[in-house]
Amino acid sequence: MSPISVTTTNLIQGPATLYSGAFGATEPADTAVNAIPPASSWTDMGGTQDGVKLSVDQTYSELEVDQITLRVGSRLTKADFTIETSLAEATLENLSTTLNGGTSASGAGFKSYDPNVSSSATQPTYFAVIMDGYAPNQFRRRIIGRRMLNTDSVELAYTKDKQTLIPLKLAGHYVSASIAPFHLVDQTS
Repeated sequence: MSPISVTTTNLIQGPATLYSGAFGATEPADTAVNAIPPASSWTDMGGTQDGVKLSVDQTYSELEVDQITLRVGSRLTKADFTIETSLAEATLENLSTTLNGGTSASGAGFKSYDPNVSSSATQPTYFAVIMDGYAPNQFRRRIIGRRMLNTDSVELAYTKDKQTLIPLKLAGHYVSASIAPFHLVDQTS
């Protein structure tokens, strides 16, 4: 048996930074993968805890025939992707993002937030996210989720011995036949 060959420059470790923007916000060019997204369109969501994770779940239907015992093919019947983290900065802005919008106000010495309580028939306000992390060879990797919505539960826990975090699990949604729901780009030089 031959030994496993591992190129250590292809191993990745390190945090990712998460940015939010309006659905349809101008995306940074692929050539700008190593630059911070423009603050005019993208907001840094601050520190995270326990990493930021992209998950892609694909469901395939099995094709079979009577004459062959093996699976003869498969067809993709469902695909889901999520971007998940715990936001370490428990701001009203981050809470608003995790609750998919709402109404914010501020004045002398205060700011407030009221969640969206509109009818279930109302279309939600989708948004976009950018996840900036590392790629092989210590270069940068950017993942853009183009039409996102938090579809998971949100909790805001205050405990004596633990940091308050806002859990965030964003589900990606279909954009169009010509626009993929997410885009990945790696820096190469």
